[in-house]
Amino acid sequence: MSLKILYEGKSKRVYVKNEDELVMEFKDDVTAMDGAIKASASGKGVLAARMSAYFFKVLEDNGIETHYIDYDGTRNITVKRLSIVPIEVIVRNYAYGSLLKRMPLYKSLQKLDPPLIEFHYKDDSLHDPLILPEDILNVGLLSRNELDYIVETTLRVNKVLDNIFSSKGLRFVDLKLEFGRDKNGRLIVADEISGDTFRVLDENGNHLDKEIFRKTKDVNIMVKAYIELCKRLGIEVKDVVSS
Repeated sequence: MSLKILYEGKSKRVYVKNEDELVMEFKDDVTAMDGAIKASASGKGVLAARMSAYFFKVLEDNGIETHYIDYDGTRNITVKRLSIVPIEVIVRNYAYGSLLKRMPLYKSLQKLDPPLIEFHYKDDSLHDPLILPEDILNVGLLSRNELDYIVETTLRVNKVLDNIFSSKGLRFVDLKLEFGRDKNGRLIVADEISGDTFRVLDENGNHLDKEIFRKTKDVNIMVKAYIELCKRLGIEVKDVVSS
């Protein structure tokens, strides 16, 4: 790619297309444990990009603005250039993962109704610590109206995705979202929506997401799960080969 690279993270490279647009290239790299465990999975980047494009289009069709502009059919998505808010927003429909460590009185996969929203300060060196809404307001990361908007939008996104997964017989466990501000200061859903950022279970309780890699360290099993999820969603995967 001849574009100037702006940023490279664990799973994506971001390039400058023009003043208002960026290109996100989804890598085949897979990491776990804050990057301590690394591997490469052929086809993973394309699958994550394809899922993200699919979900962004669905959200846009449901009146939820995202940074999505276009998808090239491979591993690159063109997006609006935003100033990313350094907060990870996690919405939990079932008790799982770090929530069980933070509050061990929950039962594994206990239904959370209404869904639980958490905020984490986005900083790998600090392991993305849990923060309170009061922290966000006190240090000026968001205004009260902006925080309320993010909560409302996160719940809307969660409902749309839950409806999709439920219609396919899948259990939507949780989701991580990020937001950014456009040049006018408006908050917009950003980053990606894929098996890297949500957890979803099939009818037998098997993960169709990155949790498989966290548990097994086997990238081939993870890629096969991503392919299965895409097939469930009606996303074309014939060109992606799983070894």
